[in-house]
Amino acid sequence: MPYRLSRPRLAILPLLTGLALAAVSLTPSLVPRDWLTQGVLAGLSMAVGYLVMQALLTLWRSLALPVLGRRAAAVAHLIVALPVMALVAGCLSRAGAWQDDIRARVGLPPAEEFSIVWMVGLAVMVFGAMFLIGWLVQGLFDLLRLRLARYIPVRTANVIGLLLAAQLVVIVTRDGVVNRLLAVADASYAAAQQLADPDAAAPVEGWRAGGPGSLIDWALMGKPGRDFVLSGPDAADIAAGTGRPARDPLRIYVGLAQDADPQRRAAIALAEMDRLGAFQRKILVVASPTGTGWMDPAGHDPLEYMHDGDIATVAVQYSYLQSPLALIFETESGLEQADALMRLIHDRWRAMDPETRPRLYMTGISLGAWSSMHSFSVFRMLNDPVDGALWVGPPFPSQLWREAVAARNPGSRYVLPEVGGGDLIRFASQYAAPDRSGRPWGRTRILFLQYASDPIVFFDPTSAWRAPRWMRERPAPDVSPLLEFVPIVTQLQLGLDMMLSRVPPDGFGHRYHAHDYIAAWAAVTAPEGWTEALAQRLRDICGQEVIGCAPGG
Repeated sequence: MPYRLSRPRLAILPLLTGLALAAVSLTPSLVPRDWLTQGVLAGLSMAVGYLVMQALLTLWRSLALPVLGRRAAAVAHLIVALPVMALVAGCLSRAGAWQDDIRARVGLPPAEEFSIVWMVGLAVMVFGAMFLIGWLVQGLFDLLRLRLARYIPVRTANVIGLLLAAQLVVIVTRDGVVNRLLAVADASYAAAQQLADPDAAAPVEGWRAGGPGSLIDWALMGKPGRDFVLSGPDAADIAAGTGRPARDPLRIYVGLAQDADPQRRAAIALAEMDRLGAFQRKILVVASPTGTGWMDPAGHDPLEYMHDGDIATVAVQYSYLQSPLALIFETESGLEQADALMRLIHDRWRAMDPETRPRLYMTGISLGAWSSMHSFSVFRMLNDPVDGALWVGPPFPSQLWREAVAARNPGSRYVLPEVGGGDLIRFASQYAAPDRSGRPWGRTRILFLQYASDPIVFFDPTSAWRAPRWMRERPAPDVSPLLEFVPIVTQLQLGLDMMLSRVPPDGFGHRYHAHDYIAAWAAVTAPEGWTEALAQRLRDICGQEVIGCAPGG
């Protein structure tokens, strides 16, 4: 007799569990959400809650444990439903106020519109779509186990059927849907970078990468690289801003399309550095871009002002994807590229006369910070270390960052650790200056700039079942005190927060303000003759709402 797919039916207890998780998903997290994103989150939370309870009930039945009769089950469902409905009503009534509390923390006005009706409708649609997918997977499992039960014992058929169904789902999603979508995304980002501003003229100055005599192909540099090379202050801008003589800063950028081999891309970057005299500058910065290749102007413009343009910055692109996608799917490419570039530059720099060579620094934001940290080889640099590093918004998997946080002094906060006497490693935020302790730095200065409201930094993979360490501390000023840990839901909230990490204004979330870069770079590089008056002038140049410091930056 042919197999027939059963009709989809909602189970009461899993449904109530899903409703409870959907309700508590309305509580605040790190980043404010509008009704649209909250509706998606609530629908996903409801689906996960339904799935978890359904799995527990299935396990209960498979162990042949006693179950309630129909009448007793109805009474139990009613007893559970009453507090769940009260929870849903209470959370819905406070949803808008909760989001406004987060918005106030990150400097946003109250939301003009937070539609509960549209949010609930969207949540139901998302849950319905997920439920139908689950129903189809259940049908696949039933088909496999019933076919197998013709030849092997039922229990064995159930186990094998479950494993086969799971394997098929993984193959279809990972090797089919995910890989196809990833290929489309990669091609789309690549095309967008090449087509954006296709008529942008190559620089005419010989001292710019991509200009006359350059070893870097301007057409293959990509939009992030072209923006980096052409933007930023020149000598006239710097002199006008600081009142001191200045040089034109060197910005060297090799696009991913330049060559398929990361080693050759690094070699091209080094050859271009030699051509432009990068190793004859006072400051040399090896920067790792984000997943798309973007270079944060707020992190580079201030430094060029500080050192009167006597600085060279070099970067090599390794991906086209947004950083969250590159973090998952192109991890090794970023690490391999950063290591190849840093190895070549450090070897060249180490062979120079210590009295005349430039001071060498490393930097990166987001995924760039992660890859830059990976290229910070203690064993290779132990006898001749770099002068310092500024790593901004380091992603939570960053091993060096995790080790530094784990080494924090007893009693120091997780979101703002203190490590030893602060002579090697320090942490800073928009509320805590790098030099707040007043203690002297050591030979090498490593600084982590991070905001407590940045989910890229403070996402925790274990938050599905336990509260992250930072949630057990007094919240920072940019984190809502109403934030509470809820198993499963907290991880979904933080996962969505990572996708929305650039929604808050500059100075919160994953949007690092030029003012904080100024304090960070001043602490790490110790500019000659640097005063608070110069710092204030530079803050005025950058402006309250402008990311970079150059005109139009």
